[in-house]
Amino acid sequence: MLAIEVDKIVKQYKNGVKALDGLSLQVKKGEIFSLLGPNGAGKSSLINILTTFYKPTSGKINILGKDLCKEPAWVRTQIACVAQRVSIDEHLSLMENMTFQSRMYRVDKYTAKKRIKELIDSFQLLSYLRYPTSSYSGGVKRRLDIAMNMVSLPKILFLDEPTVGMDAVSRNRMWEMLLKIRDEYNTTIFLTTHYLEEADQLSDNICIMNNGKEIAQGTSSSLRNIIRQNMIRVVLPNAIKAKKYKKMIDNTDFIKWSNIKENSIVVGVANSRKSLTLINKWMIDNNMEFISIGIVEPTLEDVFVSLVNSDRNRGEGLVC
Repeated sequence: MLAIEVDKIVKQYKNGVKALDGLSLQVKKGEIFSLLGPNGAGKSSLINILTTFYKPTSGKINILGKDLCKEPAWVRTQIACVAQRVSIDEHLSLMENMTFQSRMYRVDKYTAKKRIKELIDSFQLLSYLRYPTSSYSGGVKRRLDIAMNMVSLPKILFLDEPTVGMDAVSRNRMWEMLLKIRDEYNTTIFLTTHYLEEADQLSDNICIMNNGKEIAQGTSSSLRNIIRQNMIRVVLPNAIKAKKYKKMIDNTDFIKWSNIKENSIVVGVANSRKSLTLINKWMIDNNMEFISIGIVEPTLEDVFVSLVNSDRNRGEGLVC
């Protein structure tokens, strides 16, 4: 069964801006689904529609088999949404925040008490009970925020940039929590993130969107296959040379896109073996110092950059 089915959704605002332009996607029940896209791609508009804050201009959405536009009140009883901004009340204790949430969702007292205890244990919050919530770190506040939203045991949990601003340790701990939510509570998680490593580590399926449309959907592995064996990495002596040479290589006609990674330039090409020879010769002819050059396997970040740049170039071509 599908948890979410979006079919050709359009969202056009009164000022004429079309945030979503025929977007379609499917989210399976019990999976972690990541939505990726550059700023302005339409991610926030989609989240606001799926959580019933906005209505689509056209198209159809089913949530757990029911029409979102016809039964928004029912949908709200099945979902929870954790926004970027933490929603805990720092004037209340941890227990008071959890209890308030349970009452808001009309969870009976006995069930709420049992469920809150389980969530505090599951989210490793027990040691924070004796401290004021205002003293919590950003990572702990975020964990509490998600735990609060799990009190109602939502079928679908929407998370908007859940680890933004966290350090590496807090981020890894949050990843463990999200996997636990999926596995132990069988909750479908719909996630937006700018951390491509996060999407790669957590997601069962991924949708990359741009300009209000989906440009690719699938598993991390299947997305990598889109550009497999069509990437070359040039390792340079330092990051300064990488930036300098990137500008020069971007003006050639044998690459599709390029991206800097520390002291390396990763380029997308049409034919990796042929382009490897061309780029190698071009760098030697132009007296460019480099350490190594070779064909590489793509990361999810490479796929993202490649697809978004290709989509942008197609758009530019249509404008011309």
